[in-house]
Amino acid sequence: MAGPNPVANDPVASGGTFDGIRKRLLLPAWLVIGFFLVLPVLMMLLYSFLTKEFRGGVIWEFSPAAYDQFFFNRGLFGDEPPTIEWTYIGIFWRSIVQAFIATLICLAIGFPTAYYIATRPPSTRSIWLFLVTIPYWVNLLIRTVSMKFLIRDNGPLNEWLMMAGIIDTPFHIINTNLAVQLGLFYSYLPFMVLPIYASVERFNFSLAEASADLYASRWATLRRVILPSVKPGIIAGCILVFVPSLGAFLAPDLLGGAKNFMIGSLIEEQFKGNAGNWPFGAAASMILLTMVLFVLMFYARSQARSESVT
Repeated sequence: MAGPNPVANDPVASGGTFDGIRKRLLLPAWLVIGFFLVLPVLMMLLYSFLTKEFRGGVIWEFSPAAYDQFFFNRGLFGDEPPTIEWTYIGIFWRSIVQAFIATLICLAIGFPTAYYIATRPPSTRSIWLFLVTIPYWVNLLIRTVSMKFLIRDNGPLNEWLMMAGIIDTPFHIINTNLAVQLGLFYSYLPFMVLPIYASVERFNFSLAEASADLYASRWATLRRVILPSVKPGIIAGCILVFVPSLGAFLAPDLLGGAKNFMIGSLIEEQFKGNAGNWPFGAAASMILLTMVLFVLMFYARSQARSESVT
């Protein structure tokens, strides 16, 4: 005769007794997420379908005019045949390209940095991680202004290059795409380093040693053994850099100037002063949010596909 089942009689193991408690413990988190995340997004969605008020704000008349303004140009008085509005689409495309390049640069610098830190002795890893996170002790605005001071025509960078004899005249960096890239790279590099470091730290380096014993080159070991194992950290780091870079406005505003406008700057301008267009800013925000959601959904599907294969 079989004895009593200890798992079935154990409320902790079975989990049935604590189902109600778990739900109540999650209630504060759901309230915070609902109030500070879901509610603002729903407000922006609602505002995107309202009508602009002449002195700023909105009129409670529902209209898709903000989305139409983003994609179509109907002339000064709105009575001409619609044509594609390449101005805003170009700003959106520039934002995607800038965010993509910033992600590649952060990956090119962040992966070797993370790999180096993860392969240091355990006693010194915390020091290296401390050095990586030091910039985040300072506000992003202050760091961006400092970057602007550093790379301006008469700033320290040009002075050092001229003193070293590398250049004869100041190298113009400010108000260029290069300045925006430097700002994005400087702002979000730790977002790439830390996830990759976490993956490399968990990597079993005996696999790399086995690969070397089988006469594989270092490049083959990196490409076929190390990179597939740390792929989740690389993807997570790319998303953590690409998404905030896509909506960044401090670096484009302070370092890029008017010729290097990005979607974050465009959205910010729509909510400033009486000349702003709140419905249009909300519509641009929703378009940006939709793109971010597509990126996250692609990542989630790729992760689920890789897990199902393994």
